[in-house]
Amino acid sequence: MFGLRLRQWLVVAVAVAVAYSLTAAIAVVGTWMTLTRDPTPAELRRAADVEVARRWQAWPSGRIFPERLAYAPPDGRQEQARRAGIATDTACEAGLDPDLVGKLRALGCRGVLRATYVDRLQGVVVTVGVVVFPDPTAAARARREVPGSATALRAAPFPGTVAARFEDPARQYGTAERGGPYLALSTAGQADGRPAEALGDRRRTEIFEFAPQLAHTVLRALSTPALPDCDRPEWRC
Repeated sequence: MFGLRLRQWLVVAVAVAVAYSLTAAIAVVGTWMTLTRDPTPAELRRAADVEVARRWQAWPSGRIFPERLAYAPPDGRQEQARRAGIATDTACEAGLDPDLVGKLRALGCRGVLRATYVDRLQGVVVTVGVVVFPDPTAAARARREVPGSATALRAAPFPGTVAARFEDPARQYGTAERGGPYLALSTAGQADGRPAEALGDRRRTEIFEFAPQLAHTVLRALSTPALPDCDRPEWRC
């Protein structure tokens, strides 16, 4: 009787050991398959979204704001605006008009990147700004708060350049556009720094109509998802 019970316990022990071994083997195989399989479409989309949201910090400022940006005047020929400088202060308070800071802070404003460009004739100055938000939803809400007024974005003058006199009172024209987690703003004025209020009804907005083209080019580069490459360190797949 004692021998029978011992054999039964041995059988049970062997069965338990086999079960544990199978479970461990299945876990190892499952882990290996997870680590070696290709990312799913959903994982690739998430990786692309994360990479886009990190560009404002990961990209060099000269990549965000190229030295030259192409634009097309009404006559159709292509011209290029030249960069006068890139602002170093990226705080929301430094880049946004005071009346707007509180609203966009409440929506998660993380920073404002700004650069100023001068048209080919060096008569018109445009500051392009990128307002950074946590996600596209917050950026879309912010877009509704900014109708594209000339005073939403603060001007960024640069001493010693054609844009030296382009300060806030000279802002005459503005635009707003949303892409991904970013809101692109532009504000434009004349290189001589003449105040907008001094012009009154004599203000000529058509000379500033290339401003949204510059902002759109910057925004498109920042917000267009790239094909994920999970082997590169900047991607989080």
